Amino acid sequence: MTDDRRHFLKGAAAGGAAISMLTTHSQLAAADVQRRTKLPREVTIATLCQAGIQTKTMQQMIERLIGMLDEAAHMQPDIVCLPETFHRMNVSQPEASIQEAARSGVDGLAEPLAKWAADNRCYVICPIHTRDSLGCYNSAIVIDRNGGYVGEYRKSHATTSEMDGGVKPGSLKTPVFETDFGKIGIQICFDIQWDDGWRNLRDQGAEIVFWPSAFGGGQMVNTRAWQNQYAVVSSTAKGTSKICDIDGAELATTNHWQRWVSATINLEKSFMHTWPYVQQFPAILRKYGSAIRINSYADEEWSIIESLSPELKVADVMREFGLKTIREHLAIADQMQCDVRGS
Repeated sequence: MTDDRRHFLKGAAAGGAAISMLTTHSQLAAADVQRRTKLPREVTIATLCQAGIQTKTMQQMIERLIGMLDEAAHMQPDIVCLPETFHRMNVSQPEASIQEAARSGVDGLAEPLAKWAADNRCYVICPIHTRDSLGCYNSAIVIDRNGGYVGEYRKSHATTSEMDGGVKPGSLKTPVFETDFGKIGIQICFDIQWDDGWRNLRDQGAEIVFWPSAFGGGQMVNTRAWQNQYAVVSSTAKGTSKICDIDGAELATTNHWQRWVSATINLEKSFMHTWPYVQQFPAILRKYGSAIRINSYADEEWSIIESLSPELKVADVMREFGLKTIREHLAIADQMQCDVRGS
């Protein structure tokens, strides 16, 4: 520990500054309840779990899940996500094979979801099988607020059983999609076992990553969020679906009694390594007061700075006080290590 860090910690402990800068998640939730007007970069997300829902046909399953989305629509979500290949999960007598049912764009099975998206002015992540001239894919289509086709992600890391059944793995060049609230990305089920797609999305500036899946994933979902400093939303056929903030904190989770959930995430925030930037926090709070929130994690030595004002941009505050994101901080250390090694 350097002398300046030791002296800062002693002074903060004596004055109570360290305690005042820490905010519990329950306090954050209470503050969110009190705010009634969404901030410019707040996004309301809904997701669901398909566990226990069984139908005879694919069309019946689509109708059942649209019924759940109709319930979630009362929360006025900006975007909703359905589970992996939801049209075939828990369906006893599918009307067609995977290859026969696969379409391109929003044709076929995706059409009812496109109509729902337009009716509710809401983006939809619609995970179904798609095809092109080369074959069939386990995909997730992004549908915009007008019911239009934005693009699709094709599962990069298909399982052996999928490939045995004729499903091809998608490209390793993971796309990001532009929405009116920010950049989003998608990973699907087995993709969670590989780092490449998640890292590629981070490097392309994704702010929310959706993970439709056949299984719940547990803490792997939370880990992908804090590892990459973006929100992660799962939508699963079994287990628990959840909405995780950039620190991995669970903002909403499904359960036996609640098969769909929603949460609002403020994207106007930044993830930092606490030291040495904590030295600037008192000055930031003195200047901006309730317009800013700084949440620090003592053990991990993370800090998240968040704007609570429509007029205040986090990037401007960080520039003003010389703060760096955790990725910038690590890049500086990496470069210095290389320079000192002479490599």
